Formats: sequence, structure tokens, C-alpha cells
Amino acid sequence: MKASLPNARPQRLRARSDLAWVLLLTGLSFGLASALELHELWVHWARGREAWQLDELPLALLVLFLGLAWYGWRRGRETQALLQHSQQLARQLLTLQERERLALARELHDEMAQHCTAIRCEAAWMRGAQAQLAKADSADSAQRISELCAAAERSAAVAEQLSSSLRSMLKRLRPAELDELGLFEALRALCQAWSARTGLPHELEVSADLQELLSRQPSAARDTALYRVAQEGLSNVERHARAGRVHLRLQNLRGELELSVLDDGQGFASPASPGGLGLLGAAERAQALGGSLQMRGLPGRGSCLRMRVPVGAQGLAT
Repeated sequence: MKASLPNARPQRLRARSDLAWVLLLTGLSFGLASALELHELWVHWARGREAWQLDELPLALLVLFLGLAWYGWRRGRETQALLQHSQQLARQLLTLQERERLALARELHDEMAQHCTAIRCEAAWMRGAQAQLAKADSADSAQRISELCAAAERSAAVAEQLSSSLRSMLKRLRPAELDELGLFEALRALCQAWSARTGLPHELEVSADLQELLSRQPSAARDTALYRVAQEGLSNVERHARAGRVHLRLQNLRGELELSVLDDGQGFASPASPGGLGLLGAAERAQALGGSLQMRGLPGRGSCLRMRVPVGAQGLAT
């Protein structure tokens, strides 16, 4: 099935047609009112009901018309701004996805191809050694067997590296801990692995009522978004914050889940919106689930990445 882009020409034709109808009806209304002298008839009829001030009604209707026109213009401007913002987010998301694909392709080429080549070379050497072993005497056979065992061990080590690289790439695409352990244990494992890698202490705080609450309203998309934002927050602390410790907090705030990643690092002047591609991707996840993402910081006083999503948010888990 081919995807087609919307054609702007029919929209322009419909807009011109609508404008033509408005002008035509306006002209017909003016002509009919002039022929029947409707204004004079209205003034004559309203003069007998001066207590109701009906003769002032046309002016009030004119003000109402102008007010509604202004209201429509303002809403149109806001709609156009929202549309432009959505288009910008879509472009940024496509850029982020393309960079992720390029990174995966580069890793597949650099790591997988390298490991596969090593395995092929070891296998070719073992085939040649096996042929020589069949022709060798007993003394040479023992040496060849020892060399074959060493080559088999090297092949096993390369295969283990290949498997580890594959697991790492699969984890980037979809964190297996979420499916195997659930959100809370996955966050705990993420924090522990981060602390083991960076040497920085962490604190994970989860509200006591969340386990039962989330079990009643399961959502793979919500859990994945929270996990990814925690992942991005820890990554930012590691790269930029120069922090001494980090604190993750997950709590329920009146039907919304709030995940906060706080650090005591160098901080920064708070931007108007997330700027990095990682944070832009996290903001897009939050908005897709009807939530929000904020990044705040003060120079010398640390920073805070905060995400809020509805408890029952549903969507695509990515």
C-alpha cells in the first residue's frame, strides 16, 4: 500500500468556495434589506417597545459579531501555532529515529561483522588443522589437538562477545527487564547497574501504594516511557551533572504518575524546553501519553528531570 501526501489544491478550492458563498449571501442580504427597507421597519416596530430597548439590539449584535470574529481569529492563530509545533516535534522525532538507526547500523557493522569474521577465521583454521591432523604422526597429533582446543576456546569467547553485543542492542530497542521483572524491579536494576558503572550512590523512592495501583491499571506504554525517562535522566547525570549522588522518586499525584530524577551536581540555567535529542524523545513520549516533561536546574544547585503521565495512559510501547 502506498502512502500519499495530502494535496493542498482541493483545500484552497474549498476555501475560495466558502468565501464566495459568504460574499454572495452578504450581497443578497444587503439587497433584500434595501428592497424591503428592513432597518426602517425594525426602527418603527421597536419604537413602540422602547421599554425593552430593542432599537439598541443591532449595535449589540454588531459588537457580538466582531467579538466572535476576534475569538475565531485568536483560536485560529493558536491552532496554527500548535500545528507548527507538532510538525517541529515530528521532524525532531524523525531525526532522533534516524540517528538511532544509524547508531544501530554502525554497531552491527563494527561489532557483529568483526565477531562473525573472527569466528569464520577460526573455523577455517580448525578445518585446515583437522586435515593436517589426519596426516600427522602421534606427536604432532597431540600438538594439533591442543591448538584445536585453543581455537575452539577463542571461538567460544568471540561467540559470547557476539551474544553480549546482541543482548545490549536488543535492550536498547526494548528493555527486557520490564517484561521479566516489572517496572519497580526494572528501575531498581537500572539504578544498581548505573551506580556500579559510575561509582555514584543512588536512592530510589517509590510510593507504597503504587504497586497495587499499577497492577489494577497495567500499561506497557506507560511503564516503558517511565523506564526510558529514568534511563535518559541517569545518562544526563553521568555525562553532564558532575554530581555526587542521584535521587529517583516515583509517586502518585492525584491520578498522575510523577517520576523525578534529581541530582546535586553543577546545575544549569533552566531552558524553556528540553533541547537535547534524548530529552526531546522523552518529551515526545510524555506528550503521546497525555503527559508532560520538564527539565529544571539552578547553577551550582543541581537539576531535576520530572515526567508526569496519567496512571491509565495507553499507547505504543517503544
